[in-house]
Amino acid sequence: MTTSTFNQLAIAPLGAGDLIDRAVRLYRRHFFILIRIASPPVVVAAAGSVLQAVSWRKVVSTSSAGSLAIYLFLVAIGFLLTMAGTVFSLIVMGGATRNLVTHLLSNEPVSARATYTAVKSRFWGLLAAALFMVLWLGLSFLIGFVVWYMAFAFVVFGSIMLAQVAPVWFSAVIGIIGFIAVSLPALWLLFFLAGRIAYVPQAMLVEGKGVFEALGRSFSLAGGNVRRLMAMSLFAIFVSYSALMILIVPLGWFGYLSGVDLSPFNQTEWPAWYAIGYNVILQISHLLLAPVWMLGLSLLYVDERVRHEGYDIELMAARQLSAMPELGVASPLAPALSLGPTRKSAPPMATGSVLGLR
Repeated sequence: MTTSTFNQLAIAPLGAGDLIDRAVRLYRRHFFILIRIASPPVVVAAAGSVLQAVSWRKVVSTSSAGSLAIYLFLVAIGFLLTMAGTVFSLIVMGGATRNLVTHLLSNEPVSARATYTAVKSRFWGLLAAALFMVLWLGLSFLIGFVVWYMAFAFVVFGSIMLAQVAPVWFSAVIGIIGFIAVSLPALWLLFFLAGRIAYVPQAMLVEGKGVFEALGRSFSLAGGNVRRLMAMSLFAIFVSYSALMILIVPLGWFGYLSGVDLSPFNQTEWPAWYAIGYNVILQISHLLLAPVWMLGLSLLYVDERVRHEGYDIELMAARQLSAMPELGVASPLAPALSLGPTRKSAPPMATGSVLGLR
């Protein structure tokens, strides 16, 4: 990367549009490297998805008790592989953030080797953190769905009662407005809860914190990120759906001409070649999207530190100044970049550099 290009990556507070634009520009610039970084977790998830799809078709069609047990076991293995791929993606995200910060700090190249070296150094801690994140996300979805369902049931009941004394079209309009009115707060609640743990891997590998420290750090940093997280999620969903449609349409046309019932409700009746092709294409779309998520959350983490802690000044000072001698002091907030992925910052002290430079 040239010096002028590097300088264009100057850290500054980012709005939702700026965040997406910066992530897309970095994605285009390092496309093949980012695909290499994101591919191992997606390959694991793809293997699990294909195994689930093929085994489930056999579960509903076999008449042998022994075969049923084997196919159910394979379905469980496929599910575990799919979940392992998801957890692995969260782990890799921390290493990708450290690589991005070193890229912004000292123009070090973005590379798969640097990312996975960082991941290897803190693997078990990242694994524990990722499992907690999965549980937290599941709980967040459950709470958001329960809140939405209760409010939506009230809206439906009110629309039905209103239809008894008002025109049907009027009650239908009120029902649609009510659906939107209850869906938006429920969506906000979901992202509010899910966003609390968005920065756990980043805090572990960039700041060198332990698992529980990183959880607390993520909760403290996550205030005010709901709108930007929602904007990035909607953008990612749109891009993923678009990529999926571009890739799936040729397979769908071929399947239709071959007499395959394309309804998603009849997946158990799909031939094996179509089920495998569909799941492979689905995971390819996830592979194309995964780097956008990694970059977006990494940039969002950096942006939160810029907004709350003057991280841009910290990075600028770390770029310009030579290395400081070891004095045994630390920033009252966090260093620009921990000296090593496994190194933990020292307890805050009343004296020493306010930038945490070493």
